[in-house]
Amino acid sequence: MAGSVVLLALAATAGQAATYPGKTIEIVVPYAAGGGTDLSARILAESLQKHLEGSTVVVRNEPGGGGSNGTGKGLKAEADGHTLTIGAQGPIALLPHYGATTYSIADVDFLGLMGRNLQVVLACKDAPFRTFAEFMDHARANPGATLIGNSGAGGANHLSFEAYGKATDTSYEHVPFGGASEALTACAGGHIDAVTATPAEARPHVEGGAVTPLFVMERERIADMPEVPTAVENGVDFTWSSWKGVIAPKGIPEDVRATITAVLAAAMADPGFVQKMQEMGEFVDFRDPAGFETLAREDSARAEGLIRDLGMYGMNK
Repeated sequence: MAGSVVLLALAATAGQAATYPGKTIEIVVPYAAGGGTDLSARILAESLQKHLEGSTVVVRNEPGGGGSNGTGKGLKAEADGHTLTIGAQGPIALLPHYGATTYSIADVDFLGLMGRNLQVVLACKDAPFRTFAEFMDHARANPGATLIGNSGAGGANHLSFEAYGKATDTSYEHVPFGGASEALTACAGGHIDAVTATPAEARPHVEGGAVTPLFVMERERIADMPEVPTAVENGVDFTWSSWKGVIAPKGIPEDVRATITAVLAAAMADPGFVQKMQEMGEFVDFRDPAGFETLAREDSARAEGLIRDLGMYGMNK
């Protein structure tokens, strides 16, 4: 009888994989419609439908809690492969350390990294520096006095520069704003000294001449700003970027999971997908489940140390 039960379970699993998807696939976006993550998810949904014949893929927005609301709902969904979620750095690697989530990184099945949001540091209007060397000289000569804007206290832009300060043994006055747009507006107006943003966010202000790129937080120069140096080439071994990919609750049948990961790889490598993402200013960086999970866990560990140093660990419990 026990053997019969096992055989029946195996047969059911095989049957499920053979008929997948069988019904609509839903991609949960933990942010409001119209933002960069939402638009990226819709481009991905279109590509997934192309590479998974006969499927219907829809996007459902579940904003709130800095992304934790939708992420939590996605991770509590039935583990059958029909509910996928856009997993971003903030909700997965940062927010759990503040004690504000119903889940942890241990609950996440990482299926494929979609892309990264690169970080560029900009000198603001009337700042007393215009190059990387001048910036570092000023920071060392004026500990804790350089005003660095970010898109929100405790967020990726804030933590990235806290980490940079630790890496260079320098200190800054961090100034939080209600989003990247507010921070960049303050920078262009000369109300702060420098700011961290994505290249896409920074581009209009750079082209307007109000701000000057100092360095990018990558190992190599980037195509969008080829004239801007990296911290690495200036002797500082430091990189940081935020990211987003596709996640799911753990427990999806292995055959179904193998189908999903293969289709995601094909969809994210599709020239149409890559072109549309690049046109939006997105940096496409596909990584398989193992590569995605390694990146997420490394960032989570680094963020935990920073959040503890700031005295913010578990503050929202």
